[in-house]
Amino acid sequence: MSLRHRLLTTAVAFTVTLAGAASAQDRATDPIQMNQVGFLTQGPKRATVVDTSESPLPWRVVDTIGTVITQGETRPRGFDTTSGVSVHEVDFGALQIAGTGYRLQVGQRLSRPFTIADRPFGALGRDALAFFYQNRSGIPIAAEHVQRADLARPAGHAPDRATCFAGADVRGNVWPGCAYTLDVSAGWYDAGDQGKYVVNGGIAVWTLLNVYERAKVRNIVPAFPDGTADIPEAGNGVDDLLDEARWELEFLLKMQVPDGEHANVPVGRFARDQPLTFTRIDAGGLVHHKVHDARWTPLPTAPADDPETRYLYGPNTAATLNLVAVAAQCARLWRDIDAGFARTCLTAAERGFAAAQRHPDLYAVGSFDGGGDYGDDNLTDEFYWAAAEMYATTGDPRYLAFLGIEPGTTAAAGSGGYQGADISWNSVSALGAITLATAPGRLSSSDQAEVRRRLIDRARVYLDEGSTQGYGLPFAGPGYNWGSNADLLNRAIILGVAHDLTGEQGFADGVVAALDYVLGRNPLDQSYVTGYGARPMRNPHHRYWAHSLDPAYPAPPAGVLSGGPNNQNMSDPVAETMRGTCTPQTCWRDDVRAFSQNEVAINWNAPLVWVTTYLDRP
Repeated sequence: MSLRHRLLTTAVAFTVTLAGAASAQDRATDPIQMNQVGFLTQGPKRATVVDTSESPLPWRVVDTIGTVITQGETRPRGFDTTSGVSVHEVDFGALQIAGTGYRLQVGQRLSRPFTIADRPFGALGRDALAFFYQNRSGIPIAAEHVQRADLARPAGHAPDRATCFAGADVRGNVWPGCAYTLDVSAGWYDAGDQGKYVVNGGIAVWTLLNVYERAKVRNIVPAFPDGTADIPEAGNGVDDLLDEARWELEFLLKMQVPDGEHANVPVGRFARDQPLTFTRIDAGGLVHHKVHDARWTPLPTAPADDPETRYLYGPNTAATLNLVAVAAQCARLWRDIDAGFARTCLTAAERGFAAAQRHPDLYAVGSFDGGGDYGDDNLTDEFYWAAAEMYATTGDPRYLAFLGIEPGTTAAAGSGGYQGADISWNSVSALGAITLATAPGRLSSSDQAEVRRRLIDRARVYLDEGSTQGYGLPFAGPGYNWGSNADLLNRAIILGVAHDLTGEQGFADGVVAALDYVLGRNPLDQSYVTGYGARPMRNPHHRYWAHSLDPAYPAPPAGVLSGGPNNQNMSDPVAETMRGTCTPQTCWRDDVRAFSQNEVAINWNAPLVWVTTYLDRP
């Protein structure tokens, strides 16, 4: 099937899904909960059954004509505090015959039909990547490259020229501004708003590029060879994933302050309720934190209709090190593809690392209308990540000190190494550790073994948490943060790396458990991805995909991940009504106004791409 024909078929299928979604969503949740997309033929297959019985229950899987294919008894898991229900587990992994129309029967209850296939997540991976093209800034989103014609739109912020914010922030601090203007066109809109944030762009780019680099290191077929994604660059001889990531890299490079320019920056580390003081510095090589509107635009607003003035917000160390890390990654991946671009990336990385060393304590402080803060009070992980990527690219021993490695010692002897933290936009040491653990020929064998051990140990912690959790998730809770679905998928990345390093099947099973939850094996019986499953998410917090607010705007495309349950920050008007009334896994609503629960973001869809392609091409 041609790419164009496949996409048209996807568009029709998604339209049908949307048409039937209301009735599916309005039904009571199914007590037999499972991945609503499908199961790997050779992989684990688990369902969760809501039932208060303390004794095992008989189950069987039947085919389309009612023939019993396999059967057994459930495993009672008892009351699960994070979901608020008592559950049983059904393990039918012994069924390894591909097919459609299977059903699971537990007592008198019958599940929806489900599919077993060798590659059930391939289309989802492609649609998850398409999210990034459809959130590009500075380019028209063309009808020939999207799933439905109504998703096409004019270019937003073309060009995207901005100077530094000057004036009072929402806390009354008066920022002096700067004397220069930068053209920061291109890049991806970050989330439900139309800001572009370096610290979210960095982790999103790294995650996508790691999909490509993992395939290269493991010598497996890449997930998105040229021509397999429907983007304008398809057919240019370059892997489509690299083309998509480059659109954001070009923006990140433009956010770097030119040599010789000065900026006024806050001095030192400040409590949020303390007034800021500023000093003028040579800012060459530093990177601006973000660019966004002076005020929040209303829902809905198409990017091309944005009436607000846009500003750059202060350069700081975290943003600078984010650019260093992904520019170093760029330099080694494009070295044999586009040598000129690789040199540009490496030059930017070297300038940025030198600037971060000159200014190691410039923090993202201040609070502004029109965009998120993305403040971070700990920069040791950013230095580690940036140094890891620089060392993997250059082999320069200057970077070893930032990795906690000294000549004649192992990584364990240093204080800067990966200590087992989860992956998030403000916790990035694991990204550096993954690069060091998998990059060939850089670290000594003992140092690399130590980094690998720490990653594997962390993955075992995740599996241990799954053994105590009713739904078998590699996350015990009870705190479900803003973007909890992405937190879970980021844990799945570490589990996938641990499987690559050890070959232990349990780690790969943990990856599947995480995706199972996102695609329907959860107490809400909810697929948190648009266009996939019997009960897909339909109404993300997004300024353009806002059909529920205004029929002139489109519904979302397929492949968009919701942030997911959030019981830690219930600040939007929908979540406020749920405060104190929901268990952690049920603090979620499919509502465009629920920005703390149902927003979308580039750093959330990126791990969905990683996990689905990992399972599609193990």
